[in-house]
Amino acid sequence: MLQRMAAIVSFARVVLSRFSIIAAVSVALAVGTTDVVAQLRGHGGPVRALAISADGQSVVSGSFDSTAIRWSLTRNAAEQVLRFHADAVNAAVLLSGGRAATAGADGRVAIWSPGKTEPDAVFEGHTAPVVSLAVSPDGTAIASASWDHTVRLWPLAGGAPRVLEGHTQNVNGVAFSADGRTVISVSYDLSVRIWPLSGAQAPIIVSMPTPLNAVAAGADGEITVGGADGKVYFLTAGGAPAGEVAAGPRPVISMAISPDGALLAAAGIGGTVAVIDRKARTLARTLVGPGLPVWSVAFMPDSRTLLTGGADNMIRRWNAATGEPVDPILLDMAGDPLAAYAGDHGAEIFRACVACHTLGADQANRAGPTLSGIFGRRIATAPGYNFSDALKRLDIVWTPETVSKLFEIGPQAYTPGTKMPEQRIGSEQDRAALVQFLERATKK
Repeated sequence: MLQRMAAIVSFARVVLSRFSIIAAVSVALAVGTTDVVAQLRGHGGPVRALAISADGQSVVSGSFDSTAIRWSLTRNAAEQVLRFHADAVNAAVLLSGGRAATAGADGRVAIWSPGKTEPDAVFEGHTAPVVSLAVSPDGTAIASASWDHTVRLWPLAGGAPRVLEGHTQNVNGVAFSADGRTVISVSYDLSVRIWPLSGAQAPIIVSMPTPLNAVAAGADGEITVGGADGKVYFLTAGGAPAGEVAAGPRPVISMAISPDGALLAAAGIGGTVAVIDRKARTLARTLVGPGLPVWSVAFMPDSRTLLTGGADNMIRRWNAATGEPVDPILLDMAGDPLAAYAGDHGAEIFRACVACHTLGADQANRAGPTLSGIFGRRIATAPGYNFSDALKRLDIVWTPETVSKLFEIGPQAYTPGTKMPEQRIGSEQDRAALVQFLERATKK
C-alpha cells in the first residue's frame, strides 16, 4: 500500500511538472458546469500556493503558470501579476509592510514590495525546486524547503543562509514553531525533522509510516503532518505521536490551521478538503469541488472562511463550518472580456483561453503572452514576455494557416519544446471560426 501511495504522488508530480503558461482547455471546459461558483479566476495553471494577509484584505497566489497574483478580496479582483520565476511558483508567504515572498521550481526565492514589478531581492542556492516557504514568528527570516533534500533559512536583512541537511529525499514542507525556537520539515523519506535553531543540537528525527507532503504548526506547539496515505498525523512539539485522522483515501498535499486553532483543513489530490476538529480529532466535514487535485489551502482571519487553489486554475472561497461556497463568481477583471463578441462562435471557442491571453493593443501579457498583433509575428517574439529557448529556436510565423495547424496537430507536435499542454480542436469548422475571430480581435 505504501508503495502504491508513493507512486500516486510521484505520478502527480510528473504530471504537474508539465503544466505551464497556457491554461489547459480541457480543464477549463470541464469545470464550466460545476456547482461550486465561489472563485477567483485568472491563473493559467493549477494554483499551487495561497497566502492571506492578516487583515483579510488581500491574498497572493502562486501557480504552475510561472506567475504569482496579488488579489484584492475587497474588490474581488486581481491587482498585480508578478512575473519573475522561470517555472512554476510553488510557494508564497506574506511579510511585514505588505511585502511578499514567492518561490519556484526554478530554485529561487523572490522578495516583492507592493506595486513593484521586479523583486527587491532574490535568494539563490537551492539546486532543485523550492516547494514550501515559512516565515519566522518575528518576521526576520524565511525557511524554504526544496527537492534538493535541504531546508534553508534566509535572513531577510541579508547574509548567507543556514542550510539544514539530513533528509534523503524531497523535502515537501516546512514550518516554524510558534515560539520560533524550531523549524519542522517533512519529506518523502518518511520522516519529520524538528530542527533546534539555537546551539548545535541535532534535530529530532521522527519516523513515519508514509511519505509526507505537508506540515502545519499550531500556536499550541502541536505539529500536524499530511501523508501520502491520506492520513493526518498529530505530533507533540517534541515529536511524540498524538493521534491521527483519515482525511480521505488519496494523498494529503496541503494543510492549514485556522487562526483560532480549532480547525485543520487538509487538501487532497483527489479533489476534496477534509475539515478536521483538532481537539476532538474527528473529521467534521468534507468539501467537495470538481474532483481535481486541491494544491493549496488557507484560512481567512475569521477562522471560518477557507480559500482553496486547485488544478482547475481556480481559487475558491468556502464556509468551512457548513461546507458551502461563500460568494458568486469573482473575476480578475471587471465584466466579461468577450461581451462585445456575444454570439460569435469563434469567441466562444476562445473563451477557454481568455484567462491567460489578452487580445487588445492596450492590454498587457498575462499568464500567457498577449495575442494583440499575433498575425505576421514570428513565434516567441511578443514584447515583454519570457519565452523558452526552445520556442525561440523555431522558424514559425503566425498566420491563419499556422494557428490552425497548431490546434489541428497539437502543440507538442507543432511546437516541440513548448510548455503548452497538449490540446487539439478536431473540427475544421471550429478551427476556422477561432482563426477568423482572432483575425478580427487581435488587430492593432
